[in-house]
Amino acid sequence: MKKEFNVIIEKDTDGFFVASVPSLKGCHTQATSLDVLMERIKEAIELCLEVEEAEITSFDFVGVQRVAVDYVKAS
Repeated sequence: MKKEFNVIIEKDTDGFFVASVPSLKGCHTQATSLDVLMERIKEAIELCLEVEEAEITSFDFVGVQRVAVDYVKAS
Protein backbone atom coordinates (compact mmCIF):
# COMPACT_ATOMS: atom_id res chain seq x y z
CA MET A 1 0.00 0.00 0.00
CA LYS A 2 1.31 3.46 -0.92
CA LYS A 3 0.47 6.64 0.98
CA GLU A 4 1.41 10.14 -0.17
CA PHE A 5 2.54 12.93 2.15
CA ASN A 6 3.03 16.66 1.64
CA VAL A 7 6.63 17.66 2.36
CA ILE A 8 7.66 21.24 3.15
CA ILE A 9 11.20 22.07 1.98
CA GLU A 10 13.12 25.14 3.11
CA LYS A 11 16.76 26.26 2.92
CA ASP A 12 18.40 27.51 6.10
CA THR A 13 21.02 30.24 6.47
CA ASP A 14 23.87 27.69 6.38
CA GLY A 15 22.70 26.33 3.01
CA PHE A 16 21.12 23.13 4.32
CA PHE A 17 17.83 21.95 2.87
CA VAL A 18 15.31 21.11 5.61
CA ALA A 19 12.26 18.92 4.98
CA SER A 20 9.28 18.40 7.27
CA VAL A 21 6.03 16.46 6.98
CA PRO A 22 3.18 18.40 8.62
CA SER A 23 0.92 15.36 8.96
CA LEU A 24 3.53 13.36 10.91
CA LYS A 25 4.46 14.97 14.21
CA GLY A 26 8.24 15.40 14.53
CA CYS A 27 8.99 14.06 11.04
CA HIS A 28 11.83 16.14 9.58
CA THR A 29 15.38 15.87 8.25
CA GLN A 30 18.08 17.92 6.55
CA ALA A 31 20.75 17.54 3.84
CA THR A 32 23.10 19.59 1.68
CA SER A 33 21.41 18.54 -1.58
CA LEU A 34 17.82 18.03 -2.69
CA ASP A 35 18.54 14.48 -3.94
CA VAL A 36 19.88 13.37 -0.57
CA LEU A 37 17.10 15.28 1.20
CA MET A 38 14.42 13.32 -0.68
CA GLU A 39 16.06 9.99 0.20
CA ARG A 40 16.30 11.01 3.85
CA ILE A 41 12.72 12.28 4.13
CA LYS A 42 11.41 8.99 2.71
CA GLU A 43 13.39 7.14 5.38
CA ALA A 44 12.13 9.54 8.05
CA ILE A 45 8.51 9.03 6.93
CA GLU A 46 8.91 5.24 7.10
CA LEU A 47 10.37 5.49 10.62
CA CYS A 48 7.65 7.87 11.78
CA LEU A 49 4.97 5.54 10.42
CA GLU A 50 6.44 2.63 12.38
CA VAL A 51 6.35 4.63 15.62
CA GLU A 52 3.27 6.85 15.20
CA GLU A 53 1.05 4.76 12.92
CA ALA A 54 -2.15 5.72 14.73
CA GLU A 55 -1.44 9.47 14.73
CA ILE A 56 -1.45 10.41 11.04
CA THR A 57 -3.22 13.73 10.53
CA SER A 58 -4.71 14.16 7.08
CA PHE A 59 -4.20 17.54 5.39
CA ASP A 60 -5.12 18.69 1.89
CA PHE A 61 -2.47 20.95 0.36
CA VAL A 62 -3.85 24.42 -0.26
CA GLY A 63 -0.77 26.49 -1.08
CA VAL A 64 2.11 28.54 0.22
CA GLN A 65 1.99 32.24 0.96
CA ARG A 66 4.95 34.44 1.87
CA VAL A 67 4.05 37.08 4.48
CA ALA A 68 6.17 40.13 5.39
CA VAL A 69 6.03 41.68 8.88
CA ASP A 70 8.01 44.43 10.57
CA TYR A 71 10.71 42.95 12.78
CA VAL A 72 12.91 44.70 15.31
CA LYS A 73 15.57 42.52 16.93
CA ALA A 74 15.60 42.82 20.71
CA SER A 75 18.95 43.95 22.10
